[in-house]
Amino acid sequence: MKPLIDLPDFAEARRGLKLAIPEYYNFGFDCIDRRAREADKTAFLYVDANSGVEKAYRFSDLSRASNRFANVLLGLGAKKGDFAFSMIPRIPAWYETLIGSIKTGVVAMPGTNLLQPKDIEYRLNKSRAKFAIVTADHAAKIDAVRAKCPHLKHCIVIGAAREGWTHYEAAAAAASDALDVAKIERTRADEMMLAYFTSGTTAFPKMVPRAHSYAIAHTITARYWQDLRESDVHWTLSDTGWAKAAWGMIFGQWQIGATIVLYNAAPGFDADAHLKLIAKHKVTTFCAPPTVYRTFAQLDLKAYDFSSLRHSVSAGEPLNPEVIRIWKDATRTVVHDGFGQTETICVVANVPGMEIRPGSMGRPSPGITVDIVDDEGQVRPDGEIGHIAIKLTEPWPPGLFAGYYEDPDANARCFRNGWYYTGDTATRDKDGYLWFVGRADDIISSAAYRISPFEVESALIEHPAVAESAVVGKKDELRGEIVKAYVVLAKGYQASDALAKELQDFVKNTTAPYKYPREIEFRDALPKTVSGKIRRVELRAEANRSSNT
Repeated sequence: MKPLIDLPDFAEARRGLKLAIPEYYNFGFDCIDRRAREADKTAFLYVDANSGVEKAYRFSDLSRASNRFANVLLGLGAKKGDFAFSMIPRIPAWYETLIGSIKTGVVAMPGTNLLQPKDIEYRLNKSRAKFAIVTADHAAKIDAVRAKCPHLKHCIVIGAAREGWTHYEAAAAAASDALDVAKIERTRADEMMLAYFTSGTTAFPKMVPRAHSYAIAHTITARYWQDLRESDVHWTLSDTGWAKAAWGMIFGQWQIGATIVLYNAAPGFDADAHLKLIAKHKVTTFCAPPTVYRTFAQLDLKAYDFSSLRHSVSAGEPLNPEVIRIWKDATRTVVHDGFGQTETICVVANVPGMEIRPGSMGRPSPGITVDIVDDEGQVRPDGEIGHIAIKLTEPWPPGLFAGYYEDPDANARCFRNGWYYTGDTATRDKDGYLWFVGRADDIISSAAYRISPFEVESALIEHPAVAESAVVGKKDELRGEIVKAYVVLAKGYQASDALAKELQDFVKNTTAPYKYPREIEFRDALPKTVSGKIRRVELRAEANRSSNT
């Protein structure tokens, strides 16, 4: 069977991709159920490190299980447009409840499993959610805030039964696996399917609605950046509550027809176990955040079998060229960087067949105009720092959200001058490659120089003593700001003034001397968001508090 959304090859797509979006669309019916009827195959391989369970699930299994959950929701009075908060780890119930919700038109709001009661309360009340679907180990968090969430009507627990809750397994077992579509209002492609919450730094997270067409748009992510075919076994490392799961664990992959690895890992990150699974399950395409690749680079990768692997990708923040080199030497695959946000699909990417320029995020994805602009929306010259922005076109850019939920001020800030401003900055070279600089507020201005934290971090990580680093600007009376680096050392190295001086000299000789860190602080770990991105905003605030004392 051909991909449900068949896209041309990259060269043809670059000349003008027009992604066809129908008036009505529902991923549950139009992808999962259609595949179950026309090309039933393994949809995902479930591997549970805690129980040792390994099981293959077909599209027909997903179709029936999601129908059962859809019937459970309908029995509880669910209607199109209702919101359902979920907090479910990488287990089959995540797929079953998500697809079942989509079929009914209920707007699913996946949350990371790290959320605490205060986070959950905010999400439930912001959305006025009527449903909460969580595993038994999270149920107490819901109970702790239930009385403060007046719109919450039904709580569904997966695992151990709980008084006052609907038991998922029992309710699903009692429900029919046939769904009467006549009872369900059709979903338009432009209506809300999902909602995510962005990571907040100085304010509460913003709510990001995602339309049903988002599931179609991610075919661009899967076809070009991930280079997927129906025969592939794809593995994306992501918590189910992050938008990265939508990028790599469901929509584009199943439009193409690939098999997905769903790995429910044991607590903590076991790099050895992850690397062994690539060979065991013959993974062909692999996606991990930069943090994971940096961890892998500290191991003896010659001890692992990567013979099945043909393509590797990474996103979230730029991957340092030295780590790319180490991974290539071990796997014969070059990590193809990509760029996008919760608010978008993969809008900039390195794709197979393109020259890879280490450190570049690549070129704009087909069908989307991405450029570097100034505050007034004027395109910046090659080599000059500006905002990464997406041109607002007709039809609307594929996969770009329409605006934050009930937040006109935030929408006014990011949609202006005919562009969507991502909040990130970059430069563009003469061949159209984009080079990430940092979040707009991460740029360091030192003695009239504008310095990208990423450039300094990339230089630092080439030194064998550095496992990870984060660079921020620290206020300075003379220079305005100085470069300060926080460094996590590799195994076998000890922090010392002599090592700090060695690293400073190393950066001077690796990149422009004015970029070297005038201060280096050694840390056991760096603060990160739940999605694994380094929280430079926190380190910058800390550095500047210390400079004022």
